[in-house]
Amino acid sequence: MCMLGQVERFFLALGLLFVAIFLAAYVDRKIAYHAELDRFRELQRENQARNRSSSRQQAFDTDFGLWSDQRIAAYKDTLAQQAGAPLAVLRVATVKLEVPVLEGTSEFVLNRAVGHIPGTEIPGRFGNIGIAGHRDGFFRALKDVGVGDTIELETSDRTDSYRVDQIAIVSPDDTSVLKQSAAPSLTLVTCYPFYFVGSAPKRYIVEASLFNPTHSQRSLNSWSHTPPVVNPYSEATVLRSQKSN
Repeated sequence: MCMLGQVERFFLALGLLFVAIFLAAYVDRKIAYHAELDRFRELQRENQARNRSSSRQQAFDTDFGLWSDQRIAAYKDTLAQQAGAPLAVLRVATVKLEVPVLEGTSEFVLNRAVGHIPGTEIPGRFGNIGIAGHRDGFFRALKDVGVGDTIELETSDRTDSYRVDQIAIVSPDDTSVLKQSAAPSLTLVTCYPFYFVGSAPKRYIVEASLFNPTHSQRSLNSWSHTPPVVNPYSEATVLRSQKSN
């Protein structure tokens, strides 16, 4: 009887061991399964983000009708190089303008698209968002923008609408138009006059305020942070250096 009890306990322990091994393998498979699903979804999101960036850079039907010949050539030269992912897409339906917004104001950026001016608020946040462009390229269309026109700024998670409040012509040294503001606003900057030969002596400013935000509460919370203010001309003094070529 003692031997029989030992045998029973042995087989019971062996059975419990097999059950434990089975359960451990099952749990491991479930963990691996969900990890693979999570990785798949992550790769899917990355591919979608890359596709959006690529389509934003390549899918624009650029109208060169108002551009100077040299600016057209400069734009085409940039197509041989890879640009960074756009921060946003700027649209002004009244003048049929649609252009990606890249970070910075280097010559490459302003030949390829329009540029977010460093030191101003980032697209998608509250504050004064500054965007610069060449007067003989994408931003020549600004000459036909009027007060009351709508400007759309599309970021990765929404599209915000701005209404043009005023248009001003200022000196290159007047940086007050790019000052930080608690009110959500958009400032577009280019050189002026639009058809001036040589280095243009003035700056053409389109100021607009947000009137139709499409944001979630999470986005609203993220907008509450205002980045440190830096000199917006520190990178390349973009507003002074733009030339009509």
